[in-house]
Amino acid sequence: MLSLSRRFVSGLGFAALALAAAIATPAVAQQRPLEQAFAASLMDVPQEKPVVGGSFYVPAYSSVSISQGRARADFAVTLSVHNTSETEPLILRRIAYFDTAGKLVESYLTKPVAVRPFATVEVHIPTTDVRGGTGANFIVDWGAVAPITEPAVEALMIGSIGAGHYSFISPGRSLKVVGQ
Repeated sequence: MLSLSRRFVSGLGFAALALAAAIATPAVAQQRPLEQAFAASLMDVPQEKPVVGGSFYVPAYSSVSISQGRARADFAVTLSVHNTSETEPLILRRIAYFDTAGKLVESYLTKPVAVRPFATVEVHIPTTDVRGGTGANFIVDWGAVAPITEPAVEALMIGSIGAGHYSFISPGRSLKVVGQ
């Protein structure tokens, strides 16, 4: 019985060390490339030249200032890009994440990808990745080889402050030139 207890305590010690190492390791956004993480949502990029397209600006709050700016709450961010077309693929040309100062933090595509009809792809940024700051945002550039309904693009933030758990959504805004 004594050796069982020692093994159990030793196992707990190893688990505690592994947990401490995981916590101490700085997290970065999505580890696997989008093409691998969402392979089932993707298809071959059409060879034809896109005839429609646009860009979305999506505010994302990896951190929020609280207590008159004396404290900060950190949130996990999930950017979701939904192909709202039932028949046509959505070509994603760029998914880029920027910080509060407008500096590129990370680019999630190395080449265009095509999202299947009604399929979705996501980018996840863990709570511990605060590189974006309080004014983080995404830019999503898209196109299609035939007329399609505009994609739905939004960011979901989830986090805890004290004993409370919070979540909110930030819808993407279609970028259009105004004033001309």
